[in-house]
Amino acid sequence: MRNAEPFTFTLGGVHPPGRKALTAGLPLEVMPPQSRYVVSMAQHFGAPAVPLVKKGDAVREGLRIGGVDKFLGAEVHSPVTGTVVSVGRAPHPILGPVPAVVIERDPEAPDAAVTPLEWESLQACDILARIRDAGVVGMGGAGFPTHVKLCPPANLTIDTCILNGVECESYLTADHRLMLERPADIVQGLRILLKTLGAERAFIGIENNKPDAVEALRAAVAAAGEGKRVTVAALDVKYPQGSEKQLIEALTGRRVPAGGLPAHVGCVVQNVATANAVYEAVALGRSCYERVVTVSGRGVARQANLVCRVGVTLADLAAHLGGVREEAVKCVLGGPMMGFAVAGLDYPVTKTTSGVLFLTAEESPEFEHGPCIRCGRCLDACPMGLMPNEMSIYAERRKYDGMPRFGLWECFECGSCSYVCPAKRPLVQFIRAGKARLKSGAGK
Repeated sequence: MRNAEPFTFTLGGVHPPGRKALTAGLPLEVMPPQSRYVVSMAQHFGAPAVPLVKKGDAVREGLRIGGVDKFLGAEVHSPVTGTVVSVGRAPHPILGPVPAVVIERDPEAPDAAVTPLEWESLQACDILARIRDAGVVGMGGAGFPTHVKLCPPANLTIDTCILNGVECESYLTADHRLMLERPADIVQGLRILLKTLGAERAFIGIENNKPDAVEALRAAVAAAGEGKRVTVAALDVKYPQGSEKQLIEALTGRRVPAGGLPAHVGCVVQNVATANAVYEAVALGRSCYERVVTVSGRGVARQANLVCRVGVTLADLAAHLGGVREEAVKCVLGGPMMGFAVAGLDYPVTKTTSGVLFLTAEESPEFEHGPCIRCGRCLDACPMGLMPNEMSIYAERRKYDGMPRFGLWECFECGSCSYVCPAKRPLVQFIRAGKARLKSGAGK
């Protein structure tokens, strides 16, 4: 996202236009079943899952169709009952073509029944097993396997669990609507997380521009009898307030050290949508193959907060909402600050797809970038106190091995630097290129 209109500039962050009014008032809408689902095996942080089915196999809703043999991985399940028509590859916005299973839905098959399960008497290891077997991942966008995040190193004590309901990216309202319509489920998911971690307290952080969500979660916390150990905090509106490290400091005053993890300061952070998925996995026995996706932008005929199953394509979403308008010039997976523009509509929805934006030229203007003018705006905007200007210069000269000294690996690619740059330099893209080159060994 580029600054193309007046904005408020603050140290260590920015205030891009929210543009949430398009969908903030739209209730969750269940997308009708589709005839075909393209189920990606790369729906999480870590190596893609390995397909466990072959062409012609019959599958049922919730059946495990992708398995992992690595620590950083998550199981993948069929979103519908039907027949595997192919095992091939599907596009991914970062990884390129990845393994995928294409399923043709049986139109006569009923939806899988949901049976409430008892969980309060379970040991933490049994809860973790249910979360792992359900394939729950971080649904705020990163996709880190939840069962791994709930198993911090034995030498670290976790006393605080934080739910992230900030949703500070422009356009996105999926978490907002989830907090309004399923607050009790989110709080039950938090209770499960607290028991699993053995944590003493919890915070639910929500920006104060969502007072209805703050009120809904406070009421749900009170109804669950958790008022003494769970605090619902209304936070200042500021991007990227929802970043883990910024959220931890805002709620607890603790600062995660450079190169450290939230667990190093006694915290674990989960998204509110992840808490909802944890509740469904542990208390309902439902695998993770459905999520809320905000479909927005002036480039689509109708906007919505869709409850859809993984495997529907962007073309499916657009068709359901009346199609893509002629004015659309760009399709973005995720939010405009941290999302990825894609070249086509054959990309499938995954567990980490929080939004799909169809943007017009007015919403996403193109810029020619120039040389760094040494104004220092990107330094002030960076929430991590890094030096994006210097990293971009090294990247332009293909001297990637010089970038880490300016904080390359501490950057979480929020895009604040690019947003404020008067020279319109693609700073985040330079940083991503540097990371990729160094990880591949080609940048030294």
